[in-house]
Amino acid sequence: MNHKNLKLGIIGLGYVGLPLAVEFAQKRAVIAYDKDKNRIIELQNGLDRTNQLTSKTIINRKELVLTENIEDLRKCNCYIITVPTPVDNYNQPDLSNLLSASKLVGSILSPGDIVIYESTVYPGATEDDCVPVLSKQSGLSYATSLYPTEEKVFYLGYSPERINPGDKEHRLPDVIKVTSGSTPEIANIIDQLYGSIIKAGTHKASSIRVAEAAKVIENIQRDVNIALINEFTMIFEKFGIDTESVLKAAGTKWNFLPFRPGLVGGHCIGVDPYYLTHKAVQSGYTPEIILAGRKINDNMSVYATNRVIKAMLGRNINIIGANVLILGITFKENCPDLRNSKVFDMITQFSDYKCNVHVNDPLVDKKSLPESLTANYISTPLSNNYDAIILAVSHKEFIKLGATKIREYGKSNHVFFDIKYAFKTSETDERL
Repeated sequence: MNHKNLKLGIIGLGYVGLPLAVEFAQKRAVIAYDKDKNRIIELQNGLDRTNQLTSKTIINRKELVLTENIEDLRKCNCYIITVPTPVDNYNQPDLSNLLSASKLVGSILSPGDIVIYESTVYPGATEDDCVPVLSKQSGLSYATSLYPTEEKVFYLGYSPERINPGDKEHRLPDVIKVTSGSTPEIANIIDQLYGSIIKAGTHKASSIRVAEAAKVIENIQRDVNIALINEFTMIFEKFGIDTESVLKAAGTKWNFLPFRPGLVGGHCIGVDPYYLTHKAVQSGYTPEIILAGRKINDNMSVYATNRVIKAMLGRNINIIGANVLILGITFKENCPDLRNSKVFDMITQFSDYKCNVHVNDPLVDKKSLPESLTANYISTPLSNNYDAIILAVSHKEFIKLGATKIREYGKSNHVFFDIKYAFKTSETDERL
């Protein structure tokens, strides 16, 4: 077996799967599958609703076959699964997409095939949760040796995604890729496979579980650090001290980490900690620091909303019936990704205060919003209309617009609250 004669099938064409498929298609034939027929039609026409890739980049990949037909994948002998792994309403891991994709791949799996997972999971999920589904559907055994006693076997790999939506600097080929496999030989093949497209190089983990654990703690570390800065913000507000000024001063030391306060949403940082804590609790250990960080970050939308309300009251602005404009609704800047956006929570909280809430985001199609929020969306903010303006997401369009122009949306007496530290202190009224 050699990585050069692997015939790739990629399952799931979202933020992770599409860039992966396009990158591999520069080197080999790729069959890229998504169950969403509309998504396939859009991509065939060069439209990527995630704004990750340009039309030219997609259409020019002659080795890329885009399909919603599972039968097309039967030509493959190596499958890469890149479906989302969210949490449910109780912050418990939701593996339904992963297990569904495993069932699909299992139905077409042939002896000797390799299945690689990129979805974020807790340590052990790939082998403990996905392997039984693959085995049941395929009738094949999971091989942990290159020369197993059974003839009808499949092999496994795990290479966690490191896609950063909206980031044009740290693209797929430019970020070191962690790889792993179910046997040393398969691990080598998988490592060579990814090494053919990752310019930054690869890191071969000692086991699938190590690779799973490495992925999940990458974002937990960021989550905990941001939670610490968010707690600093709450403390410094009591002291009447500007948080950014403190961080700039502390940042003059070489080993001070440059984190900033803010809302923590998205498909990674706001989700991954719950995967590890779930598994930890199952194993008899209750994490304290991780869950404390999650509690702080999950409540930051409440804190930010209350700061705005307090500032409005300080200017004698009536809260009930006040007009509030929120700029940005995605979970981060310069991407249209709405998953787990904490701005949704702010809209709800201001509405609970009986405020009239408008939200504007140049990267978001109104049709992509939850039905409950479509009435709040406004394509163009009204001039001289708002009692409070909140910069929730620092899209480049808002930065280019500038603080002076943004303030023109406000009434003569209004509050301009900058969550993202995008503008100077002198240009805003309040910041986190």
